[in-house]
Amino acid sequence: MTSAVPLIERKKRGEALSAGELRALLNGFVAKEVPDYQMAAWLMAVSLRGMTDDETLALTQAMVESGATLDWPGLDRPTVDKHSTGGVGDKTSIVLVPLMAAAGAAFVKMSGRGLGHTGGTLDKLESIPGFVCELPLEEMRAQVRRIGCALVGQSPELVPADKMTYALRDVTGTVDSVPLIAASIMSKKLAAGARSIVLDVKWGSGAFMQTLEQARELASVLVRIGAGAGRGTRAVLSGMRQPLGGAVGNALEVREAIDTLTGAGPADLWALTLELGSHLLEMSGLAPDAAEGRATLVRLRDEGAGARMLERLIEAQHGDPRVVVRSPDLLPAAPVVRPFSVDADGARWVAAADARGIGEAALALGAGRRTKTDAVDPAVGVVLRARIGDRVEPGQPLADVHARGDDAAEQAFAALRTAFRLSPDPLPPAGDPYETVG
Repeated sequence: MTSAVPLIERKKRGEALSAGELRALLNGFVAKEVPDYQMAAWLMAVSLRGMTDDETLALTQAMVESGATLDWPGLDRPTVDKHSTGGVGDKTSIVLVPLMAAAGAAFVKMSGRGLGHTGGTLDKLESIPGFVCELPLEEMRAQVRRIGCALVGQSPELVPADKMTYALRDVTGTVDSVPLIAASIMSKKLAAGARSIVLDVKWGSGAFMQTLEQARELASVLVRIGAGAGRGTRAVLSGMRQPLGGAVGNALEVREAIDTLTGAGPADLWALTLELGSHLLEMSGLAPDAAEGRATLVRLRDEGAGARMLERLIEAQHGDPRVVVRSPDLLPAAPVVRPFSVDADGARWVAAADARGIGEAALALGAGRRTKTDAVDPAVGVVLRARIGDRVEPGQPLADVHARGDDAAEQAFAALRTAFRLSPDPLPPAGDPYETVG
């Protein structure tokens, strides 16, 4: 393109850009004709002045067109996808993907790595001995045609414009722009080729969106982009005031996901799996309605079909499938496990189990990364033994800390003391109801 400056100036004035202008800007940036400093200026203008729905859809489609896309000619399964905006203890994909494949869907789940207090699905999967997350596109396509699913990292061939713009947003204070967030999320979903998409938009202390109102705004934009692109799209708003499930940490979360597939997992993780999966089954035509979709997922879990599909997925991606039936023996384990409790002079009720604070405790143990180049310890983490609304007696453990050593455990204890708050009065459980958009 000739110059990005006029587009920067127009967006600075709050004017809408055309689809052709947005495409030229992004193509110029990917081709290194538009320098970083000009793209950073445009991103800041968007962050301050916003975008119309038409602009956001056009930006999303321009990102999709910047790289390869997946299509599925002749596939005898409906294609589905899911995205979570991120949280603490969120291992839902490891449960949902094999169940959906067992139900007859084709599910390519492209996931990311953890950063800060939020975990990443790829880090969790790589705690499985031998598991390979990075697959060439053709190998991934062949695997989906063979077994119906794949859990992989984002292919560098897909949506290069998103990767490049996100790297700038990360260092220019423009990460929190709703149009830019929405275009980033939906460009990856559209490029992966699924016809039915469910979005888990989280809110609360452990989520990117801190309030329900912020989550509603983002969910609405995401759904409108999906509809504008001709994809069935639905968003579920779910609370992240406390972690999802009990385990926070990579191998610990894999173990909990396996427990959930065999009927022994935490109720909140299974409830969210049912919520997301039933929408996908209905949207893809594999169930007549969400109620039948739920019944299908329960049956597949109870029959062991979901666990067997997870074994097939792990084996297809070069991991050891025996983790599904022998997970305690084969997954990494921390050498030190210490209970965490707080002093009280009588029975108390858990008033807060702050998701962000518990994520910070796991981060202090080495379960996550503070910078993108940090190594992750797959064995360490926190397992909750009490949740909001639970009654606890004096000295009763609130959590178990899995650590490399006592010093690391003490650092985690300091974070947990801030995360947990007890009340002398009974409190209800923190069962934030789901909301659906789309």
